[in-house]
Formats: sequence, C-alpha cells, structure tokens
Amino acid sequence: KLRRIVVLGSPSVGKSSLTVQYVEDQFIDLYYPTIENTFTKIINFHNQEYKAEIIDTAGQDEHSILNKKHSIGIHGYMLVYSITSRASLEVCQVIRDKILNYTQTDWVPIVLIGNKSDLHLQREVTFEETQKIAKEWNCANIEASAKHNANIAKAFELMLGEIEK
Repeated sequence: KLRRIVVLGSPSVGKSSLTVQYVEDQFIDLYYPTIENTFTKIINFHNQEYKAEIIDTAGQDEHSILNKKHSIGIHGYMLVYSITSRASLEVCQVIRDKILNYTQTDWVPIVLIGNKSDLHLQREVTFEETQKIAKEWNCANIEASAKHNANIAKAFELMLGEIEK
C-alpha cells in the first residue's frame, strides 16, 4: 500500500531533520533550507506493509501559497511546529485551513508535531494547548525531538493511524 505523506510547517522548525532522522537514522546539525525532497520508507503498521512516500517541503509562512501538488494525491499531512516558537504553531493553523480549502473537505488526516522537545527551557507552546487544538481538529498530536530521535517513529505511526482511521 502506497501512502503519500507531506511534511509542512514554518522554515527551520525541523521538517527535514524529522524526515531524515526517520528515514536515514541520522541527525544533521547544519541548517540548509530545503527546496523539496521525497523520501521512501517501508513501514510495518498493524501487520500491514506500507510504502511511505514522504515529501519534505520548503518552509511555509502564513503568506505562502500552498502548492497544489501538496493537496492532490496526498494521504496524510504532518504539520510541524517548534515548541520554542508560538508563531510556528500559528502557521500550522493557517496551513491546515489552506489544506481544507484546497481539498474541499472539513477533515484530512493530520498529525500535529511539536519538534525540538529537547529545548524545553525555551518552550513557548505547551502540550496542553496543542492537545486542545488536536481535539478540535480531530487529529493526532505529539511532541518529538529529531535531535534525540525521540518520538519520531511514533509520529509516523500516528500518521498512518490517522490515514487508516
């Protein structure tokens, strides 16, 4: 089963770090802005084999036009913010609205991911508040650290769970 997943969010929240950590088991400390990359990984989920095509996008801001191809043929959306940036969470909310607008639906499979959970001293966003948003959106919510490989595989499993809901 092929599942196409797109990773969206503000610049430098860690979209590529999450993706590369998951697919290649490594953390790249240097920041190179991404144009766009597609990664493939075979995932075993609930005794079923999935071929995940993970599209790692360039960072969006609230003014970016969501690329049409990020809504056509996409099975799930990973919206990434940094727990150290409230603005990045707000961008996720704007991105979700744009996705719903494009897809002309009131629900799509989403995982809201708070990356950089290792930087808790610089935290601007609480997990409780994203839990409220996730409840409102009827989506999964998790905090993760690409740097420490914490909850990365879990985030992708949650994504498949949302897709197969």
